[in-house]
Amino acid sequence: MTDFTQRDDFSLTARVLGALFYFTPDSAEAAPLVSALTTEDWQAQWPLEQETLSTLAGMFKASSDESLSGAFQRLFVGPYALPAPPWGSVWLDRENVLFGESTLALRQWMRENGIHFEMQQNEPEDHFGSLLLMAAWLAETGRHQECEQLLAWHLFPWSSRFLEVFIENADHPFYQALGELARYTLAQWQSQLLIPVAVKPLFR
Repeated sequence: MTDFTQRDDFSLTARVLGALFYFTPDSAEAAPLVSALTTEDWQAQWPLEQETLSTLAGMFKASSDESLSGAFQRLFVGPYALPAPPWGSVWLDRENVLFGESTLALRQWMRENGIHFEMQQNEPEDHFGSLLLMAAWLAETGRHQECEQLLAWHLFPWSSRFLEVFIENADHPFYQALGELARYTLAQWQSQLLIPVAVKPLFR
């Protein structure tokens, strides 16, 4: 069986999703992707069923009273409590804190594997978007075993719950569609994964 991380569509989709969850929509990294999703027929390039993608394409293009930047601020920055915090330790730590034990475990794994990943902000490395970007980088540099370990041990144990809550509270058609696109895409990756996903208790 071919390792799924060897396929070009994995790194492409991981990088697109990672950038859109991590960077502001008007940033140099995310703005071209926002434009593509809201104006172009991108579905043929995404490795999912076209019927599912057609529905999401309509959601991406739907209008909203809230600006996209305003929605990003509300969902990822604050100042009010975030409805679905994008950091793994918030879901995996009993106290729902940043820089929890799961973050330290991720850092240890990164050190052991010689992985140095520069964060754009002063925040934990277990951000949903940054983990996707890291997975894309690992796949692109041929480090497929580490890519699968990152997904199975440090992302998939909490990502489904995060995306469920994110979609429920997005309250903006673009980010609701983005959450659904991520949920479908990650589910497909997980179905093709060659190593078992770690089972960890969730506290949120």
